[in-house]
Amino acid sequence: GEEHYNCISALHKSMRGSDENASLYWLARMLEGGEDPLYVARRLVRFASEDIGLADPLALTQAVAAYQGCHFIGMPECEVILAQCVVYFARAPKSIEVYKAYKNVKECLRTHTGPLPPVPLHLRNAPTKLMKNLGYGKGYKYNPMYKEPVEQDYLPEELKGTDFFKEWKS
Repeated sequence: GEEHYNCISALHKSMRGSDENASLYWLARMLEGGEDPLYVARRLVRFASEDIGLADPLALTQAVAAYQGCHFIGMPECEVILAQCVVYFARAPKSIEVYKAYKNVKECLRTHTGPLPPVPLHLRNAPTKLMKNLGYGKGYKYNPMYKEPVEQDYLPEELKGTDFFKEWKS
């Protein structure tokens, strides 16, 4: 019932708050109450990117490994795998930078009026002669061929200078 959602919320918020003791408590309460360990593991995969993100990029690897471990061996043996992951996440630094930036991109797309801007010609592939003649790929600078950073626009002209990592204003 509702306690299913209350407990996963408490686990999530305890990890976010870096409380390893409370995180273990809510995990155990769920598992000992019969919760599907793969459900918990899936939520940990989400948490790894949503709450830890780039502050510790290995968190996602930890979560996927925990999911796979739970899938391979099941309960009760996988409880320690989930416990390790939960404590790792509670102790990990947190960052919602990517989460917020992606949210800003979605808001940009949702609030755009009219057709979306076309992909700039220099970013388009030109697998045919016709596409090449139409200017697809013309002027594209292949970064690995340059010793220095390449100056090149990657967003459509209408979004030039947009920084989704800053607060989005629709």
